[in-house]
Amino acid sequence: MAEVVSLMEVDDDNPSQDNKGKAVVASGGGPPPHTKATPWVEKFRPQSLADVAAHRDIIDTIDRLTSENKMPHLLLYGPPGTGKTSTILAVARKLFGVQMHNMVLELNASDERGIDVVRQQIQDFASTQSFSFGAKASVKLVLLDEADAMTKDAQFALRRVIERYTKSTRFALICNNVNKIIPALQSRCTRFRFAPLDPVHVTERLKHVITAEGLDVTEDGLAALVRLSNGDMRKALNILQSTDMASQQITEEAVYLCTGNPLPKDIEQISYWLLNEPFSYSFQKISDIKATKGLALVDIVREVTMFVFRIKMPSDVRIQLINDLADVEYRLTFGCNDRLQLGSVIAAFTRARSALVAAAK
Repeated sequence: MAEVVSLMEVDDDNPSQDNKGKAVVASGGGPPPHTKATPWVEKFRPQSLADVAAHRDIIDTIDRLTSENKMPHLLLYGPPGTGKTSTILAVARKLFGVQMHNMVLELNASDERGIDVVRQQIQDFASTQSFSFGAKASVKLVLLDEADAMTKDAQFALRRVIERYTKSTRFALICNNVNKIIPALQSRCTRFRFAPLDPVHVTERLKHVITAEGLDVTEDGLAALVRLSNGDMRKALNILQSTDMASQQITEEAVYLCTGNPLPKDIEQISYWLLNEPFSYSFQKISDIKATKGLALVDIVREVTMFVFRIKMPSDVRIQLINDLADVEYRLTFGCNDRLQLGSVIAAFTRARSALVAAAK
């Protein structure tokens, strides 16, 4: 009988459902839900609202709305890796439990989401009567991930569908760029902005993963992971996993080497040359360090710009220097010649040095 139950619960056509682990346990055989090959991003994805790393105010609000069965249409937006998809999947698990795959229609950016999908697939799902079989709520959930990739026509068609089936269905839109969602859809949803994660929350979650996996991570290695993630939890976990594969101990140097970012000590050395050495000497030295360590000029420019913010200099000189560095970075994004742009960077610092000497007199 257990084997029959497992076959009923597993749907091969829907690999995104979350009951794979339960089905394996029910049948009493097969591999565990997460093997060593599982990316840590999925292995440590929060399973409940309590596990979500940050944004407690948003999580508590959504938790209260779902507990009172008053969930509105949701629009979750913000940078990648901040917990938007994890939050809404945790809400779906809380509402529907094992019936989640029957009650949730999930469409991602990889799916075709033109006007025909809105008129047929979404409308068909929303219009059919739901049988919740012990789930807390009878409303169904349509989850549109990467909604900013939907065509304008599809978004316009979705307006009426949302209004028409509000009694039986809730819509959750997830996107990175809220400006690409038409105002008519925005006004129909309760908006929540997921800001980049605070370093404290990223550190806490990384420590949990480090303990769970039994990793050897130094303090400076952990600080480097948090610094390079820029508030993106997915990025932090991917860097941690790739560094663990590359080296036995996860140190600051190992993290920077694995990601290809210039080390802080290299940036300090480059900044010293730019601020103190003649043009030709600086050009030769920076070209050498780029070649030997495989550094990209755009990464050097970004790090040197942050270094300029930390050192003391007159405001007008700093403004002009950052403006020049911004122009160089802009030109590099269009694939301009690296050697010419390196000359521009050194020239910008040479001008800044002349201004500093003039200001000192």
